[in-house]
Amino acid sequence: TSKDINERVLDVELNCPKQQSKLKRFIHRHIPVTRWLPNYSRYYGVSDFIAGITLGLTMIPQSIAYAALAGLTPQYGLYSSFLGGFIYLIFGTIKEVSIGATSLMSLVTVEYTRDMPVDLVILLCFLAGCTELLMGLMNLGGFLVDFISMSVTSGFTSATSIIIIMSQLPGLLGLRFKCENLTEGIKKLYQNWRKIRLNDSVLGISCIIFLLAFRKLKDIDCSKIKSRNKSWGQLIQKTLWFLSISRNAITVCIASFITYNHYHNGSSIFITSGSVTPGLPSFNPPPFSSQVGNVTYNFLGMCSHLGSGIIMVPLVAVLTNVAIAKAYVRDGTVEATQEMLTLGVCNIAGSFFSSMPTCGAFTRSAVGSASGIQTPMAGLYSGIMTLLALSFLTPYFSFIPKASLSAVLISAVVFLIDLKVFRILWNGSKRDMITAGSTFLISIFINVESGLLFGTLINASFLLYLSARPSITIDKCKTVYGLEYVIVKPEIGLFYPAISYLTNKISRIARKEAKGIYPVVVDFDRLQGIDYTAAKGIQGILSDFEGKSQPLIFLNVNPNVVSSIIRLSGMKNFNAVCNEDDLIDTLKNLEITEKIYKAQDLSFKELLNKSSDFTSQKENTKQSVLTEQESLLASDKPSELKSTDC
Repeated sequence: TSKDINERVLDVELNCPKQQSKLKRFIHRHIPVTRWLPNYSRYYGVSDFIAGITLGLTMIPQSIAYAALAGLTPQYGLYSSFLGGFIYLIFGTIKEVSIGATSLMSLVTVEYTRDMPVDLVILLCFLAGCTELLMGLMNLGGFLVDFISMSVTSGFTSATSIIIIMSQLPGLLGLRFKCENLTEGIKKLYQNWRKIRLNDSVLGISCIIFLLAFRKLKDIDCSKIKSRNKSWGQLIQKTLWFLSISRNAITVCIASFITYNHYHNGSSIFITSGSVTPGLPSFNPPPFSSQVGNVTYNFLGMCSHLGSGIIMVPLVAVLTNVAIAKAYVRDGTVEATQEMLTLGVCNIAGSFFSSMPTCGAFTRSAVGSASGIQTPMAGLYSGIMTLLALSFLTPYFSFIPKASLSAVLISAVVFLIDLKVFRILWNGSKRDMITAGSTFLISIFINVESGLLFGTLINASFLLYLSARPSITIDKCKTVYGLEYVIVKPEIGLFYPAISYLTNKISRIARKEAKGIYPVVVDFDRLQGIDYTAAKGIQGILSDFEGKSQPLIFLNVNPNVVSSIIRLSGMKNFNAVCNEDDLIDTLKNLEITEKIYKAQDLSFKELLNKSSDFTSQKENTKQSVLTEQESLLASDKPSELKSTDC
């Protein structure tokens, strides 16, 4: 009928705005570019362009160095650094994050792909992206990262920075050896110290001095320069800032020019990066088989070789991205799941362009923040600069000295070493000190993935210990009727690891503090849930107290918890009260044996007399206060009305 049709049309009209609102929220949540692009201004555009160019000048030399750290030729570092900015522009949530090759990801990657063809690196990038995407779809981003504490992160970051510095010393000094860990590196450095090349050493050390000096240029205050024209001071300040931000590119360019000049004069004085494949990367699916010598690895064989790297590499990547997000987030909330999804898309897409595993980098984030970045649009410009470098500069990459790249890496990570935190933790929290120290030492002397894993497990074991051994507060109290009781308050919730400890503790308190006769009150104010083991433990201790004719009362118990205890344990009677007023009434009306009053030198008759005296006194006090207030009101005299807690 027409009436039904009109009702349906009205229903659709009413529901459409709701559906549109939900769709809009979904799009804003998962495609963050839709949040800020409609309000994008010219000021934002200029700021992002400057920040993007500055990021590109930082990213290009760093990416080449990170590729060498991962055991790859320079072009693979650049392959890894252009696409992330394009994708993060659409799906990213933090404007300072710059996706690309990083020192940490290079170090973790080489642990699983050492002396293997580049096919395994590309496949690891693809599998890491799939793992990140899967964990993001399962909404595990924040959950997993929350289990990695700051103490673990501090120990892990400091250890990896030291390992990276050690791994770059051979290139800095002109030596030709590789090391898998710190102890092996120190041993080989001692064995080969006579082979140190003077030219490479002088160049490398000079580059480090140059980089550290130029790093300080941005801190020079030019406002005190006496000049009639203030714009000159501002121009000098901006010039120094730009030179400081571009120090990596300037260093590599100068070192490459020196090498190129000597090469055309017929001499080769430095060890260089070697030949580089020119041009842009081709679009190919990640390899699912690889030839290593005479052995052909299929997909399962490659996955078997990568092993735990399929989990550890994406975990480290997500940890890094979320740590950067926490450092730069404005409103205090980090969208860890969205960051995980975005990182997964970046790595999956990057694997089709021969990328190594990628994530954000603290150094690039600091550069972007200092450059006045406004939105993730800056990633578009840095990505274009990387593509231009691949298109026109790859023939010259072969003239980049390894010593200069090592200097760039060492100067970038040396400031990530935070040894002060160990002293702070030692003075403030020995537990966190053990966690950070264990992570640091295991990462240094075994490998970084073991350090991160064991550090997290040690931290989790402390959490389990706190759950199994809750802190318990004990107070002796007395009611207004003169009846004594002992109140026990566990500081955390009650689940199966703690039930045995808690019931034993309550039994000891009942014997010693309550002398086996006074009521024992257990305050479950912090208890929000319970399991089967805990319910049966409560049933057991209730039976024990009933056998001794000693009252056991549970205070501030959530009604849902009470019903769970009754259902799980099968108990019909559970002595629980909701608040302290109910507790007083329960203690007053409790049928208590004569031995309690004898122990308190208080007969049952005396208890009743005290109770009636207290009640009479309370009524008399209340009546006298009311009489006094009425007389004051009747006399119309200004006076303060007294209030008495009856």
